[in-house]
Amino acid sequence: MPRTHPDSETLRSALALASRAPSVHNTQPWRWRLGRETVHLYADESRRLPHTDPDGRDLLLSCGAALHHLRVAARAEGWETVIHRLPNPAAPEHLAVVEFRPTTCTPEHVELARAIGKRSTDRRRFSSWEVPPAYIEAIVAAGVATGVLVRDVEAEPARTQLLRAFEQAAWQHARDVSYGAELAQWSGRHAAPQGVPARNAVSTEADPRVRPFSNPGLPQAVVRDIDAADRMILLSTSSDDRLSQLRAGEATSAVLLTATSLGLATCPLTEPMELADTRERIRAHVLDDSAHPQMIVRIGWAVPSADPVPPTPRRPLDEVVHPLDRSGS
Repeated sequence: MPRTHPDSETLRSALALASRAPSVHNTQPWRWRLGRETVHLYADESRRLPHTDPDGRDLLLSCGAALHHLRVAARAEGWETVIHRLPNPAAPEHLAVVEFRPTTCTPEHVELARAIGKRSTDRRRFSSWEVPPAYIEAIVAAGVATGVLVRDVEAEPARTQLLRAFEQAAWQHARDVSYGAELAQWSGRHAAPQGVPARNAVSTEADPRVRPFSNPGLPQAVVRDIDAADRMILLSTSSDDRLSQLRAGEATSAVLLTATSLGLATCPLTEPMELADTRERIRAHVLDDSAHPQMIVRIGWAVPSADPVPPTPRRPLDEVVHPLDRSGS
């Protein structure tokens, strides 16, 4: 008799990969609940950062990335997923119900799943090597396939406007004592299973796209020839509701994993979207008021002489995966 649902070992393996998804300050704000034939994704509101993420948008992006990671991991195990997003209006923390259908696994599915283990957030300078146009096209297409608008912000004046939004956001956050205290609380760590470890943070060195995490211990890459040739991929949505933000998180995962599978270094960035005025600046001057910015992914080639970025820690799987109780929560 053909299987109709992944066995427990396969499911735990897929959820372990899903939990490798990036999240704001590595808060890992997700909870998984296992039904008889379904997996349920919940937002863990206790892990929302009130000063970094006052409207909870970063939390939804993080959970969306984990949801897409699960889809990729399951597909590599021979299971297609059917997603029911925001299934219960009375329980806004219930983000998705995942059902499974047998499918044929391809080498491309396996390669994308392998990218989950290879991906890391690289906050260092990238090399001067140009990213091939075909790679940009593949990355943009991967994001668009999730139903999100994706744009490579390369041309002027859009790129300058984007950089100025980073500068303005960094300036405002530097004067916000509560934000600074929260940033310090969630960074500079050495053995915790959450937060940004000191070994993964770099000095800002006048780059407004790099947050000033505590105790930066990752050496900055040395670029000896010309300025780094990084690219900034802007993800946006036509609406700005919770569903759109969740989907933007899924698109973020698709962009990151596709770039990683192509050998590129990546760094997701949200700081300008965490402040109303800088987010509006991007909407007006980069997107011409046509969409709502949700995420920026910086991509490029890592400097060949730079050491690999250490993997960031994750909470034990038993802390985030539990059975679905009778009430459905």
